[in-house]
Amino acid sequence: MHLVFENIIKTLVMWWTGTFKDLDCGTSLFKLDDKVWEAIGSSTAKSGSMIPSAFGARPPNVAEDKQATTADTWSFWLLYIAPVLLDGKLPPPYHRHLCDLSLIVNQCLQFEISRDSLQLLRKACEKWVMDYEKLYYQGDPNRSSACPLTIHGLLHVVDGIEEIGPVWTNWAFPTERFCGRLQPAIKSRRHPFAAIDNYIIHQAHLSQIKLLYGVEAELSLKDPPLPVPASSFSLDDYPSCIFLPPHRPSSSVPKPLIDKIIISFATRFNSTKTIVRRYIKQDSIVQWAKVRRLQGGDDMLASSLTPFSEDRRDATFVRYDMLVDKNARRRNAEPLYERQTFYGQLQNLFVVTISAADELQLDTEKTFMLAAIQRCRMQGTTFTGAAHYEQMGAVEVVDISVVQCLIGRIRALDERRVFIIDRSDSLQASYYIAGE
Repeated sequence: MHLVFENIIKTLVMWWTGTFKDLDCGTSLFKLDDKVWEAIGSSTAKSGSMIPSAFGARPPNVAEDKQATTADTWSFWLLYIAPVLLDGKLPPPYHRHLCDLSLIVNQCLQFEISRDSLQLLRKACEKWVMDYEKLYYQGDPNRSSACPLTIHGLLHVVDGIEEIGPVWTNWAFPTERFCGRLQPAIKSRRHPFAAIDNYIIHQAHLSQIKLLYGVEAELSLKDPPLPVPASSFSLDDYPSCIFLPPHRPSSSVPKPLIDKIIISFATRFNSTKTIVRRYIKQDSIVQWAKVRRLQGGDDMLASSLTPFSEDRRDATFVRYDMLVDKNARRRNAEPLYERQTFYGQLQNLFVVTISAADELQLDTEKTFMLAAIQRCRMQGTTFTGAAHYEQMGAVEVVDISVVQCLIGRIRALDERRVFIIDRSDSLQASYYIAGE
C-alpha cells in the first residue's frame, strides 16, 4: 500500500500545490491557493485534539511538517481527513476523484473481501486511472509526464489480492515491523542469515509447544496484561464492560440528571415516572469516570469527570446503537423496531440500584449500569459515508450495553460542520498486531 501512501497521494498533493514536474493546470483550475493549503495543513494538525489516541499518532501538519508525514499518517489523512478538508476547495470533479481513491483504499484494507467485491474493486481502479488521465493528463501529448508509472500500478492491486490475499497479508507496514523484530536476532555479522533462520525456527518450535501442551500463558514472552483495577465496578449482567475510577457519590448527581434516569427506567419498564421514582434508591446512585469495553475495546471517558487539559485528546465522543420503533408516530400500529446508530458525547456514567417491585416486574433488587449521552444532531453523510453534524442535541440516559466504541471527529474548514470518524463501520480496516 506504499504505492498509494508514498506515491499516488503525494502526486495528487503536488498537483494541488502546483509543484508537479513544472506542469500547470492545463484547461482546469484545480491548484489550491497557498493560504488554503496552509489552512488545510493547520486544520489537519488541530484535528488531533478531537481524535482519540486509540486511533494512532496525532496527524501532522501536511503542509509544513514533511518529516512527520509517513506512509501511516498519509493513510489516515487520505481515509478520513482529506475528503473533509478538501470539500469545496477542489473543483467537484477533482474532489470526487479524491473520494473515489479514499473508497478504493478503504475497500482494500477490509479484513475480508469477497470475489464479487474484487470485480467491483477492479472496475473502480480502472475508472479512477481513466479519470486521472482525463483530469490531469487532459489528452495533451505535451503533458505525457503527468502519467507516472505509479498511477498505472493501481491497476494491478486487485491482481495482487487475487494471487496472495487481502493487502493486510502482505502490505509493507507489518513486513517492516516484522523486520524490526528480526533485527535483534542478528547476532553474527559473518552469518546474519543463519542467525535469522535459527530465530524463526526457535519461534516456530515455541509456538507449537504452546499449542500442543496448552501453556501459552506460561511461555508467553509478552508483558502480562494489566490487571483490572481493584477499585473498578462490574456486574455479571454486563459482561462486556467495566467502570473505572474515580467515582463520585449520589450527591454529585444534579436533579435534572436524576429525572432523566427516572425517565429512562420508565421507558424500560413501560411504567410511569411516579412509580419508578418510588423504587429508585437515589442515595445509592454513583457516578464513574471511565468505561472500558473488554476484550480489547476502547476506554471511554465521561466528560463531566474528565479534567480539562490543552494537550488532551478527546476520548468522550462515542457511537451507540439502539432499537428504534419505526411506527412510533402511528398510535395504533404494532411496534416495528430497527437498529439505528447514533453518535454523541459521553457525559456521565451511573450505577443505579432499584428495589424489588412487583409494579416493575422485579422480584429482587437489581443494579444497572447507565450512560448519559448528549446526542449529535446528525445532518447526513458524505459521498465516502462520513456522517456530520453542526449542533448538539438533548442529553439522554441509555443502558451502557448499547455504547459501542470511541469515535473521532474533524471540523471542516468552514468551522460549522463536524464530521465523524467511525472505525467500527464499513470503513473499518485491518490493523497489525505484533506476535511474540
